[in-house]
Amino acid sequence: KMKDSGIEWIGEIPEGWETINPKALFAQRKDRASKGERQLTSSQQYGILYQDEYMELTGSKVVTVEKDFDILKHVETGDFVISMRSFQGGLEYSTKSGAISSAYVMLVPNLELVYPHFYRWLLKSSVYIDALQRTTNMVRDGQAMRYSNFAQVRLFTLPLDEQKSRADFLDLECSSIDKILFKTRSSIEEYKKLKQAVITQAVTEGTPAMFSSPHSVKLKYLISIVSGEAIRNEQLSDFGEYPVYGGGEIIGFCSQYNTSEGSLIIGRVGARCGCVTHTTCKSWATDNALIVLPTCNAKYMYYVIGHCQLNNLNTSNAQPLITSTKIKNVVVPYFSDAMQQQEIADYLDAKCAKIDGLIAKKEQLVKELESYKKSLIYEVVTGKREV
Repeated sequence: KMKDSGIEWIGEIPEGWETINPKALFAQRKDRASKGERQLTSSQQYGILYQDEYMELTGSKVVTVEKDFDILKHVETGDFVISMRSFQGGLEYSTKSGAISSAYVMLVPNLELVYPHFYRWLLKSSVYIDALQRTTNMVRDGQAMRYSNFAQVRLFTLPLDEQKSRADFLDLECSSIDKILFKTRSSIEEYKKLKQAVITQAVTEGTPAMFSSPHSVKLKYLISIVSGEAIRNEQLSDFGEYPVYGGGEIIGFCSQYNTSEGSLIIGRVGARCGCVTHTTCKSWATDNALIVLPTCNAKYMYYVIGHCQLNNLNTSNAQPLITSTKIKNVVVPYFSDAMQQQEIADYLDAKCAKIDGLIAKKEQLVKELESYKKSLIYEVVTGKREV
């Protein structure tokens, strides 16, 4: 039987469960780190890792404290950690001891009431994260998430043996889902590689029906490039006459345009640096993009430039960035005959459409599995589903 928990984010819970003040389940650890402790970092994807392990795994760099070691806090194996990104990804469980940023908060579980593995699932569930977000305005002002934020989200307790059975159930079920997700995502990457290989072969060798070869030429002889222009947020809308491209993806609509139909847009900075888009209508490109005007068949040039993988031109150590000068100096294979250009464009349109269709089906499966996993975790950790 179920009863109303009286807590909005939880809803109904089984009759044998009781809501409880979070402070009764988790105390705050305030220990300072000792000199020589290995330094840790918190990651939403990988959890709590030693900094050297994290850098080796991700290739990213993290700041290591060399002086004033006493500003760091101590983490003990079995602690839960509130990080600066917990409002996005929930709380992390640490399987390691060491030193961590003073901006983080360590929670010590009361093992008389807490089976840690159950709360690992609960404190990273989407519904808990939503509730945690409502305790802070840190998205706006950058404040640190504190123990007081955690204490505002009322939790619940249930028998330890039931906590264990629910945690074990989620381990098994989510492991199966994750295996399918891994295979599906790997399949998507293989299809993307296949698409790139098909494009490369066509722009460097022509279609199977062609018997001529391209010659090499720098892009500056085939295109002109102008920078996109800034746009104010109040000019953007969800609907409108002209799509607005921010580095290559549509971010809204506006009443102006700065590209003609059939232009190419290349992401200049940020996550979409080097991404190439072929516009089918007049549009607006922001200052995060470069507008490319081909002197030949635009769709053919879209594939030629796409073959170049322009993101490799990025040399910035901070935010990814490419310049028009670098793009113009790229040497590309080029079929100068207009009929051959059209033949290649048509051939690749057909081939890529089939591959894109397969990718879309796989991506839809990923969305469905992620949604199912999310709802499964919610139902199990809040008692909506028997296990």
